[in-house]
Amino acid sequence: MRPMRLGQVDYLNCLPICYAFEQGLSDVPVELVKGPPTRLNELFLRGGLEMTPLSSIEFARHPQHCLIVPDLSISADGRVGSIFLFSKVPVTELDGRKVCLPDTSATSVVLLKILFQHYYHVDVAWETTPPDLELMLARADAALLIGDDALAAHRRLTRAGTGLAAVDLGEVWKTFTGLPMVFAVWVVRRDYAAAHPEEVAALVAALYRAREIGREQQAAVLELARRRTGLPRDFIEEYFTLIRHDFDAGYRQGLMTFYDYAYKTGLIEERVRLAVWGEGVG
Repeated sequence: MRPMRLGQVDYLNCLPICYAFEQGLSDVPVELVKGPPTRLNELFLRGGLEMTPLSSIEFARHPQHCLIVPDLSISADGRVGSIFLFSKVPVTELDGRKVCLPDTSATSVVLLKILFQHYYHVDVAWETTPPDLELMLARADAALLIGDDALAAHRRLTRAGTGLAAVDLGEVWKTFTGLPMVFAVWVVRRDYAAAHPEEVAALVAALYRAREIGREQQAAVLELARRRTGLPRDFIEEYFTLIRHDFDAGYRQGLMTFYDYAYKTGLIEERVRLAVWGEGVG
């Protein structure tokens, strides 16, 4: 039997979990498949991955295909540091203007639309482009970036003092709801979990152990992240204090609140119930 295909978001927010698999420190063999969130979403939904971090909005849109791995996510409880709206004007002055969205994002695009409608109360025109800030701001008055693109852009613009507003969506969500924001959940395909329960159980256990290894070997993870991005070590270290990989009751409440607003905003067609592997399913 071939190794399970495991998705890896090709951003720093996933590295503390996947470091152990990259370095051969896990005794469960996997085939790591890297890509931005939208690419991994597509691969998983068409059967090209057995397990992956999935943009949380995509679970709401395709619950029939997947089960959530318990106690694991990509989240933030307040400031996230890598999901930014960069704007030429204050957000409340964007009404009637254009905002560019990156073609690499699913959840953060929905989160921004929710915040614009229910928190800022502004109505804008949307355009989706590649995640190139210069291109986006040439076409629009504001632009959303996620992941390492957002990390690098925020640091560069902060140091340059360009005058652009940089709005951290995790921080705004926390102010709006008082809850954490779950950007991705780890999922396994329902059909695979039904056919291979022992293999799924082994990989879930390996993921938990990989999270422990990432914490135990934080210095090595930081050095690898520095080499890959060119960002300063202390900058990355602070970022890793913002990214959470929990999925306890508080994070589940945050996710369900996000889904409720997505439904109210017309961005998903039905209300969502969580289906978690090992909790009566899978």
